[in-house]
Amino acid sequence: MLIFKIFRADEWSALREDGQTAGAPIDVADGYVHFSTAEQAAETAAKHFASEADLTLLAVDADTLGDALKWEVSRGGALFPHLYRTLKLSDVLWAKELPLIDGHHQFPEGSLS
Repeated sequence: MLIFKIFRADEWSALREDGQTAGAPIDVADGYVHFSTAEQAAETAAKHFASEADLTLLAVDADTLGDALKWEVSRGGALFPHLYRTLKLSDVLWAKELPLIDGHHQFPEGSLS
């Protein structure tokens, strides 16, 4: 199953340069890397990245993260995937731009399926 992480340009650049990251500032503060499922990603973008451009959508195979991935109750009682270790560049299956068009993030066609 694919899970998704949205990064700002500087966060994505740092991951590519360093090969690993503790995540965005909210991830560092919370002690884990926040992910979303395909069903949760658009709401995550709207809620936490409203009006932000220069975003990148990363896809990771949840099955490869082992015991470091925990499913925990969050927004609206839904289970969200949280990674309790650094995110490695090698974990990322693909990365695609997440453009902001007319105030809404446009997920690449087929990216959430």
